[in-house]
Amino acid sequence: MNMKNNIFAAFFLALLSGCSLDPEISFEITPDQASVNYDYARNRATGMYSPLKKGFQYIGDVMMASATDEAEFVRPWESIQNFNRGSWNQFTNPDDVWSYYFEAIRRTNVFLADCDNVNLDRWKNDPTETAQLLYQQKAKEVAYWKLEARFLRAYYHFELMKRYGGIPIMEDALSISDPYSEIKREPLQDVVDFIVSECTELSDPETGLPDVYDLPADNLGRATRGAALALKSRVLLYAASDLYNDDSWTGGYAHPEYVTMSDETTRAQKWEAAANAALEVINSPANYSLGAYGDIGKVYNGNPEIIFVISEAEANSFERVNFPIGYEGGSSGNNPTQNLMEAYPNSDGSDFKWDNILYGSGDVSPYENRDPRLALSLVTNDSYLYNRNVEIWEGGRDASPIEFATTTGYYLRKMLNTELDLYNNRMSVHAWPVFRLGEIYLNYAEALNEYDPGNADIAVYLDKLRTRSDVSMPGMAASLTASGKSSDQATVREYIRNERRIELAFEDHRAWDVRRWMEGQEAFGSPIYGVKVTKTVEGKFQYEKVQVEERTFSPQMYFYPIPQNEINIMGWPQNPLW
Repeated sequence: MNMKNNIFAAFFLALLSGCSLDPEISFEITPDQASVNYDYARNRATGMYSPLKKGFQYIGDVMMASATDEAEFVRPWESIQNFNRGSWNQFTNPDDVWSYYFEAIRRTNVFLADCDNVNLDRWKNDPTETAQLLYQQKAKEVAYWKLEARFLRAYYHFELMKRYGGIPIMEDALSISDPYSEIKREPLQDVVDFIVSECTELSDPETGLPDVYDLPADNLGRATRGAALALKSRVLLYAASDLYNDDSWTGGYAHPEYVTMSDETTRAQKWEAAANAALEVINSPANYSLGAYGDIGKVYNGNPEIIFVISEAEANSFERVNFPIGYEGGSSGNNPTQNLMEAYPNSDGSDFKWDNILYGSGDVSPYENRDPRLALSLVTNDSYLYNRNVEIWEGGRDASPIEFATTTGYYLRKMLNTELDLYNNRMSVHAWPVFRLGEIYLNYAEALNEYDPGNADIAVYLDKLRTRSDVSMPGMAASLTASGKSSDQATVREYIRNERRIELAFEDHRAWDVRRWMEGQEAFGSPIYGVKVTKTVEGKFQYEKVQVEERTFSPQMYFYPIPQNEINIMGWPQNPLW
């Protein structure tokens, strides 16, 4: 086997010297010394979190939202545009994270192989009360590190699974003598079972991760029992969904076990398992609760909704990328689409319907009397931002013909600190929500509706999202009535999917939700629309819906292709239709 050309094996070989190549480990000590030193072990435990990806600037400056119908990135040459053009494959993939996440997994496995060797003797053998307390604290901390490593390993497996389907399950840190040729892709069912099993053990109230850390160190951002339960909830929701249970799109693919579930559990049982997993998070002793919608992505410490979050140091790069072009330092960035704008209901709960004649009159604004989450997520024409109203009309300070002005007639607001003074280089903290309670409520409602339609909890938990402090929308029953709709299972399904679309907008759910619902060609293969704004008289504007871009999506794009060099060396079957 030609190891030099094997992408999969290459990153293992790059790390085979062990701890000495970890960025946290000094070259002045040997790997064996590093593996037993408490301080180095602590740094390595922290380093296991570093591969977690924030979505603010996911691929270069671009959010994953701009590879979906949520947004269009203003600069057409960015690599993420290949997703929208359909010009990506097993040779060129803007989101090629295959080696990245397997390297992250190996980091956790190396740590797990070494962490039992951490030497605490200097405290253990000191009979003083202070030393003994320190010993107990540090022993507990080492035990927590092991649990955190397992959680991160499960999470990194999930990140690969949702993109590639069945993947190798890596539970050991391989060495140079291990037979790489025997590494196999595992069936999708086995990958799901592995992640769920790990999350079940890690959420055990007695032996698993804590609900809240009881250590004096800075514990913000560390995986908790709630994070393990939330990962289990998301994995089981995916496992019950259409894509994971239907191979009709694969064109007679010879290895359906890599892209569909293979056990004999009924779909109803899978949905019930997903609902129960979400309910475990909801009933967690951590007592998560909904905060203000406008705080998402901006409030890290003290937000009761956050289950697991990736924080970053004070910065303003996210604002510089996404502020309107007419603002000092603004670059337009990820432009929300008209497609998304129309998904937000009216303030009475009824469906919003665009009317070119009405909005072309200049007498009515399409942004008035709408779900407040619209104004909390999108910057619309003439709305206030920082120190003035935004001018998105033709000829305005933030619009065409200025180069790189918004192409859709909208700018991003959600998760931005809109009060940041970029001229004076002011900065603020950002917090990427990996898991938050809002998602769990949606997971629960979706799963319940699939196996127990009409269950009262469906409306209860959806209505919690719509009645939070800065949203205050009518509940599901009133909204369906206002739209002239019944409450049958299919109607409620569409209601839930739309609610998920707007509640979780720009949080990197849409790319995967559309895939698991098998709605890719409808959502990602249809044109992207925007709005052209014309100013008539002072304070009056005409709005015209316009097509911005054709998009391409074909069935093979439900899963990413495994990098072709990996296929060539390992001899694995490629994913369907690639």
